[in-house]
Order: sequence, then C-alpha cells, then structure tokens
Amino acid sequence: LLWFINIFQSLAAISRLKKQEQEVTSVRSKKQKKTNFSIMYALRQVARTGLRRRAFASAASARNASSLVVADVNNGQVDASILNTVTAAIKVGGPVSVLVAGGNAAELGESVSKIAGVDSVITVADEVYDHSVAENMTKLLEAVQGLKSFSHILFPATNNGKNILPRLAAKLDVAPVSEILSVESETSFTRPMYAGNAIATVETSDPVVLLTVRGTAFDKAAEEGGSAAVESFDTAGDAGLSKWEKDEVVKSDRPEITAADVVVAGGRGLKNGENFEILYKLADKLNGAVGASRAAVDAGYVPNDMQIGQTGKVCAPNLYIAVGISGAIQHLAGMKDSKCIVSINKDPEAPIFQVSDYGLEADLFNAVPELTEKI
Repeated sequence: LLWFINIFQSLAAISRLKKQEQEVTSVRSKKQKKTNFSIMYALRQVARTGLRRRAFASAASARNASSLVVADVNNGQVDASILNTVTAAIKVGGPVSVLVAGGNAAELGESVSKIAGVDSVITVADEVYDHSVAENMTKLLEAVQGLKSFSHILFPATNNGKNILPRLAAKLDVAPVSEILSVESETSFTRPMYAGNAIATVETSDPVVLLTVRGTAFDKAAEEGGSAAVESFDTAGDAGLSKWEKDEVVKSDRPEITAADVVVAGGRGLKNGENFEILYKLADKLNGAVGASRAAVDAGYVPNDMQIGQTGKVCAPNLYIAVGISGAIQHLAGMKDSKCIVSINKDPEAPIFQVSDYGLEADLFNAVPELTEKI
C-alpha cells in the first residue's frame, strides 16, 4: 500500500510539473508574440521614415539647382577666393549667381560679371556691408533668399565666410557643411576631419544647402570670358546688433599666403623672430609669401596672421619651402596640398620629410643664405 501511495504521489508531482511547464511556455509564447509585434512595428516605422527621407532627398536632388556665391569683399576689393568658390558652384550644377555687397558694389559687380561660369551678379551698394559684419550680411542674405530661393548658398572658407555661415544657417534652420573638398552631387559633398587625416562624405536633405568652400581644393575659374547680367538690389539696412570699429591688419608688400604661388615658412628651428629675416630675403627673391608654424607663432617670433595649419591659414602654392619645421600634424593640415614641398631641417627623423618632394638635411642658417645667393 505504501508503495502504491508513493507511486501515485510521484505521478501527481510529474503531472503538476508538466502543467506548470505548459503554463510557463504559454506565457513565454505570449511575451514572444508581443515582443515580435513590437519589433515588427518598430521596423515598419523605421522603414517608413527611411522612405520619407529618401523621397525627400530624391525630390531635393531632382529640383532645379541654383547657386548663390557670396563674394568676400575686403578693403573695397573682392577676395581672390571667389574664383575657387565659383568653380565649386559650377560643379553643383544650375545657374550661378554672385552677391557683391558694399559701398562700391556697382563697380566690383562689373568685374565679377566677367568671371567665366557666372550667369548673374547681384549688387547691393551700401557702406554698411563694407566690413562684412555678420549680423548685417545675414539680414541681407535672408532678404535675397526670400526673393530668389536659391537651392545652394556658397561662401569661401575665409574668416568672413566662416563668420557669416553659422548665423545664416541658424536663421534658415539648416545644417551647414563646412570646408568642402569636392562636390559629389547636389546633396553630397566631401570634407576633411581629424586635421585632414580622414575625408568624410556628407549627405544633406536640407531645403537650402549652405557650404563653405576650401579654395585649395578647387581650381580657379577664369577671370575673363564671362558676360553675366548685373542687377541691383535694395539694401536690407543695418541690423543694429553690432558695428564695425576698426581692422588691425599687418600691411605687407608680399603676396597673401592663401593666394601666393610660392610660400616660405619657418618654424621653431629659427630660434627667434630676427632670424626670420633670412626667410624674407629668400621669399623676396621668389616673389613669395612668408608663413610660420604654430610653434613659431606661439613663441612670439611672428604675428598670428602668418600662422599656417589647422588653426591658421590653409594654402596650396605651387612651391612650399618649409624651413626648420618639424612637421606636426596640425601644420601639415594647412599645407599638404601644395604642388611641390621642399623641406630644410637638420633632423633626419623630422616628420616633414615624409610629405616632402625634396628634402635637405642641413643647418638652415647655412643652407638658406646659400640658396638665396644662388637664385
């Protein structure tokens, strides 16, 4: 009898365990179904969002492109960077217009109208724009965009361009793309990252594409050959938010670093500011500009406006002569696109030699004067 009772209890326990297991399996199945439904719902939402974004991007790409290049006017002259920026605008496609604003805009507009590839020039004659104050220029550009509805607005990657672009982007509620190196399509561009060690491809779906153009990445448009129509626009006036006081500019008879065909740059190896005189003599022989590394600027050898590099000026001359420069990555970001790089350094392990076309391992205080004498 005891044996029979034990067997019966064991069978009852097994039955209960099977029932509990079935209940757990049922609960898990319900939870799994609920989870699967949540996953499928999320995937549908992602797919719908992706389709909407692709449709919007496709519509943006299919629209008729029209570009506005904002000329950088300095001291009553249009900066040479306009030529490279026009080339970038031509690559975007569609008609290219140029905005020239300032006290002598009418006169400058006539010369800009001759640039090859420019279809129209908009001039706004008002001295309030003479110094490209960001608040005033933004107000003007908002007015122009309201009338013309350009698909792309391009600035040269100069101090003024970098100053105006973010403010205008905020006003138009779009995300700007800075320092573009190439135009892949109307909505796709490449730009440098990590001091130029990586190149990112950026896709935008904004209704208005705002760009700054790195001039060294694009060829210059021909200064002659165009016959664009010139139209005058009314001024948008002073925004009343800020005003220009004065410019403190170091005047020089030498070419501007960003536009020179030849650049001679010095680094910490020159030891002091007086020794830069040997570079000035070499640059004068070559009709070139003189620049410096950040180390030389931080040491007080030369003023800030001579700095070349990631936090300074970017240049791509036909000939770049680096004297006493080790070749830090920040400096290379500002000059590695030069057509021919010549380095003079007594340290054979200096990184600058790795990016140089020609390298001279020598004492710069002997080599540079001798080179100057033989030219």
